Amino acid sequence: MAEIVNTTNDRITSIVATQRSFFAKHRTLDVEYRLEALRRLRIAIVRYEKALTQALYADLNKSYEEAYLTEISIVLGEIDNFLKHLKRWAAPSKRKTPMKLFPSKSYILTEPLGVSLIIAPWNYPVQLLLNPLVGAIAAGCTAVLKPSPYVPHVALVLQQLIEECFDEEYVAVVQGNREVNSALLKERYDIIFFTGSPYLGRVVMRAAAENLTPVVLELGGKSPVVIDKTADVKIAAKRVAWGKTLNAGQTCIAPDYLLIDNSIKERFIEAYIEALRMLHGEDARQSKHYVRMVSDSAFERVKSYMDGGRVRCGGRVVAQERYIEPTLLDDVAEDSPVMREEIFGPVLPMMGIDSIDEAIAFINRREKPLALYVFADKRVAQRVIDHTSSGGACINDVIMHIANEKMPFGGVGNSGMGRYHGRDSLYAFSHRRSVLSTSTWLDLPFRYMPYKWFKYVKRLL
Repeated sequence: MAEIVNTTNDRITSIVATQRSFFAKHRTLDVEYRLEALRRLRIAIVRYEKALTQALYADLNKSYEEAYLTEISIVLGEIDNFLKHLKRWAAPSKRKTPMKLFPSKSYILTEPLGVSLIIAPWNYPVQLLLNPLVGAIAAGCTAVLKPSPYVPHVALVLQQLIEECFDEEYVAVVQGNREVNSALLKERYDIIFFTGSPYLGRVVMRAAAENLTPVVLELGGKSPVVIDKTADVKIAAKRVAWGKTLNAGQTCIAPDYLLIDNSIKERFIEAYIEALRMLHGEDARQSKHYVRMVSDSAFERVKSYMDGGRVRCGGRVVAQERYIEPTLLDDVAEDSPVMREEIFGPVLPMMGIDSIDEAIAFINRREKPLALYVFADKRVAQRVIDHTSSGGACINDVIMHIANEKMPFGGVGNSGMGRYHGRDSLYAFSHRRSVLSTSTWLDLPFRYMPYKWFKYVKRLL
């Protein structure tokens, strides 16, 4: 078993100070410097592909195919997007100047915030550490990276990759448990990027408030799936089954619960069972693509949710393997733990509805989710989107909105703040600085005291 050693407090303080000193040299202001760093990172990820995928299998039982699709390919796509567009995105942006400010010109500079702290979770430990790093590098920031100790093999491979690729004055890895997180958060940064639970998001935000440090919080919550009677039931079942069993449901935007029209519920259950069979065979335990719970405590927590309703499919567990079969629950109570807490596992509760307005009202009574999914015809689907709020959404699909690096990803309310991916990653780690440049060849007198000709000037304002 790989062993994580806590980085000492003194070492953390030293790394942050070294990075602040390096940033003050302004080397990262050069866009070519950033592009070269992104190229090095890309080369390193490709070189470490085998080591990363093997580590993901060791920690999560994640297959090579799933590891590549959901982790490595997304980071490489993000890098390629920046290599193609960074020069244009980072260039000064001209703005129109009103006549009242003549003879001035206006523009916006996109400048790096400075030293960044990036704290990643365990569920997608490669993607959710390196994707924010791509944004930090592209913006011209330095970065202190904190992988999750719950995936020790991955954390150690990531450290080796980063140390071979960058000097720690530019990008450094800090390892350890929540005590290390506490030590990290005592330091001052210019931006903190955190992915995790809403509870820990509050901890990060309280620490950041001490220094008025801006934060990007990518959190979670209970992402609902609305299945209307106008939906293609077979397609809905297949896509929900895929999204719920991807990484064994340990995904921040996994379908968390179903609101399904009572008239199609039984058809959906049959289609869901068939979809699981198609995806994972007769026994998901034997599938090479079926992930396990990350820890014993996660296993016990998710297993306990099965007591919250009637099992319509699945329900088998193997504690020694931290295996939980894909499980569909019916007859769940609205106030039961499985309907109040983010599940983060392959247990899927469902509640019957008699109208789409009932689904909308149910969603709006709860905290805003990170994602919302609706399966319905175009008119009904748009009604759900228009009358609810969520970080992101899919119509007749799940999960896939995160795969478009040209769209921002982020939460709202309890599911987070800030957004990233593509140009939004650049802006997440940047300050958009407004600059007004005024010529000296003309100095109009009307703005100076004692404000002569004010009644004429007023008309121009």
